[in-house]
Amino acid sequence: MALKLIEHGSPEYQQMLYLRNSVLRKPLGLEFDPVELEQESHDILIGAFEEDDILGCCMLIEENPATLRLRQMAVYNEKQGKGIGRAMMNFAENLARDRGYKALNMHARKHAIGFYEKMGYQVTSQEFTEVTIPHVVMEKKL
Repeated sequence: MALKLIEHGSPEYQQMLYLRNSVLRKPLGLEFDPVELEQESHDILIGAFEEDDILGCCMLIEENPATLRLRQMAVYNEKQGKGIGRAMMNFAENLARDRGYKALNMHARKHAIGFYEKMGYQVTSQEFTEVTIPHVVMEKKL
């Protein structure tokens, strides 16, 4: 498995969109907003690949000069439980540290809290609803 940065608009980015739509949006009856997708050109896009096929992805958005927010973490359902998410998280954290960030946070889906807790993240908010499902804010100091 190779972890790498994805260029916005590239063929790898198209694979990333398909994965995110399949795993995160379509099951909730949601679609991407073209304006939202255009704004992603400013974000750090990360993918896990086997050969030329994407297995998982996530993105990092700067909240402030010290903090990045992880968004759109997705691994194909049949590939979950094989260390892909953990590898992407480690890659994202190392990238954030290398770029001088001090913390990483996210809006985690309630069912994924256990995964992020194992990675050292702590819940820092009350539960709230986002994209029709329960979430919490989680954070880790880098």
